[in-house]
Amino acid sequence: MAMKSKSKKGPARPSLRSRARSVRMLLLDVDGVLTDGRIILDNQGNELKAFHVRDGHGIKLAQRAGIIIGIITGRKAEVVNVRARELAIDEVHQGAKQKIAVYESLLAKYALTDDQVAYIGDDVVDLDIMQRVGFAACVADADPSVLPAAHLVTLAAGGRGAVREVVSFILKSKNALPAA
Repeated sequence: MAMKSKSKKGPARPSLRSRARSVRMLLLDVDGVLTDGRIILDNQGNELKAFHVRDGHGIKLAQRAGIIIGIITGRKAEVVNVRARELAIDEVHQGAKQKIAVYESLLAKYALTDDQVAYIGDDVVDLDIMQRVGFAACVADADPSVLPAAHLVTLAAGGRGAVREVVSFILKSKNALPAA
């Protein structure tokens, strides 16, 4: 698997694989992470989004390995609920103007610590969470302002299999990737 990892300078920081082994929950942004970031509206005002099948499969693999999956997005779109139901994602938080508040409520609900959570983001609204979690990732085409907060930058762009890259890395680090 080809990904760029970013080492952060400083005393005794955990390795990227060590960070990944600690992950018990993976939180995802939608626009720009699960999708390519485009917002398509039809003539009736319905919002359309394209989701990559590999990302969906990666989410199912993570769930089978016992990782809780959640979505935190600032926008609201019924299509996100539809996709979440298809993937059996129970933690779907749309219209989150303060994503960090949702994040903190999930930590409390599942009795998790920051180092047990991974987050994949792509823009400045994701920074608060990315700077807290133990494993922060961003997609290849993320806004440059989030790159310093990412422990890992995917090779794939948002909506093009980036979530699957991160999930595969986490599962390989945990020795939990199922045989093909």
